[in-house]
Amino acid sequence: MRTHKILLAALPAALLIGCGGSDTVLPQLAEAKSGTLLSCTDLVSKISFANTTITAANAIAAGTLTVAGTPVPAHCQVTGQMYPRVSAVDGNSYAIGFEMRLPNAWNGRFFYQANGGIDGNVLTATGGVNGGGGLTNALTMGFAVISSDAGHAAALGANFGIDPQARLDYGYQAAAKLTPMAKSAIKTAYGKGPDRSYFGGCSNGGRHTMVAASRQPEEYDGYLVGDPGFNLPKAAIANIAGGQTYAALASTAGDLSTGFTATERTLVSNAVLAKCDALDGATDGLVQNTAACQAAFSLDRDVPTCSGTRDGSCLSAAQKTGIAKLFSGATTSAGAKIYNSFPFDAGLAGSGYAFWKFTSPLVLDSGGVGLIWPVPPEDASTFNGPVFALTGNLDTMVAKVNATNTVYTESGMAFMTPPNPSNLTVLKSRGAKMMVYHGTSDPIFSSDDTTTWYESLRTANGGDASNFSRFYRIPGMNHCSGGPATDQFDMLTPLVNWVEKGQAPDSVVATARGAGNAGGVNTDVPSSWSASRSRPLCAYPKVATYKGTGDVESAASFSCK
Repeated sequence: MRTHKILLAALPAALLIGCGGSDTVLPQLAEAKSGTLLSCTDLVSKISFANTTITAANAIAAGTLTVAGTPVPAHCQVTGQMYPRVSAVDGNSYAIGFEMRLPNAWNGRFFYQANGGIDGNVLTATGGVNGGGGLTNALTMGFAVISSDAGHAAALGANFGIDPQARLDYGYQAAAKLTPMAKSAIKTAYGKGPDRSYFGGCSNGGRHTMVAASRQPEEYDGYLVGDPGFNLPKAAIANIAGGQTYAALASTAGDLSTGFTATERTLVSNAVLAKCDALDGATDGLVQNTAACQAAFSLDRDVPTCSGTRDGSCLSAAQKTGIAKLFSGATTSAGAKIYNSFPFDAGLAGSGYAFWKFTSPLVLDSGGVGLIWPVPPEDASTFNGPVFALTGNLDTMVAKVNATNTVYTESGMAFMTPPNPSNLTVLKSRGAKMMVYHGTSDPIFSSDDTTTWYESLRTANGGDASNFSRFYRIPGMNHCSGGPATDQFDMLTPLVNWVEKGQAPDSVVATARGAGNAGGVNTDVPSSWSASRSRPLCAYPKVATYKGTGDVESAASFSCK
């Protein structure tokens, strides 16, 4: 009888899955049940999984590790590696290195910590709840957490891209190999596997998470996606296009930052605010209505054009032309869009903005586009990143990240991106959930790209994907954190409550990291703001709008409309 009731209860959801829409009834996943670590140091010998070596298991006392000044509870640190090998292509040694941190008092949940950049390091497995400056973390909450180097050592830099298997591990296979191993290790450590599993990260970690949602929809119940570079090769080529533009505009040869100086970026930010700040009902240094702002602001009209020497009070005609093209989206010589547009926002003068626009093309994007994603890769022994970035042909770069050959059988775009990002039917039908956030002043991965993806997800689900996936734009925030923004929040707790209790998160409260903030001070927070200013992050397409009365520094004075 009980089995029949379960089947009957699940039937409406099964019938409605293909219809999309927020009215669709989806399965409700049960809440995780807690457990206790059975032992620690003997896990070196107890954990047994194919192609895996456990190298250490250390008991970590409470308070040994702290995050944002808060002691992390007692736990067991397990380190190891999977699939060690010597490459037949480049002769280097490879393995998927990892660490797991298993709390003594476990909440029954597993968190896969997806790391950023080009990986290569096994970062401390605490499990971030946002992109940066979080006051809590998954490990402190009681999750078992894993972190990995995604299959290569940082010492190799981008040269790991010469090895075909290292490329695939970085793209998606390391996560696929680590997941069953980690769940098996958890079962050994606690006597049962995780009841609920979560996957999250920001930047490349956001890309990892979106790829996992597409490739491993049956393995995880919640996906926390931050500023995702899910079109990373395209974004990198677009940023190289930006590097070439800024080099041409530079007043000091070789110094890209003089192509669009900090003073000039502040000039543009202030011009954006003058046109867009009040669109949400409050003149507060934040542009909540990003879409309306793009219609209201014109770089050509609203920023003075220099009649003489650039002095920070104007932009030259050449600057306006070049910068406008970059914001509308870099293109090939034939005019085809390489990557998405970027929204004009108030965070252009953020402290992190300059690195991504003026340094990253030369030292990060060049390595990815030259060595990790192209077929064939450049010659690593003679490769010069800055020269490649400033003199390389964009059309050739685009062609090579989409190419394959007998050695590199998957293209850069194929192994880096979700296979079908708008088709999350398996994830949805299981009752799993996804929360996505993106700073509107992100200078490397555009929030417009994530907005375009989310619109495609809505379309694929009858015009509304909010019953399993929600997207939150963060005004002013640079890449994962920073910028004049309320960039401190916990998005993991509402994700768990949505997955396990059915509490859909219409908004998430975020605060600024002003003076004295335990998670680290954000130096981009204006002195005119309260050090703890708060705002609701509204589920797209809603916008945080001032109610007309109340403290402008408080989230309580804003509603999502």
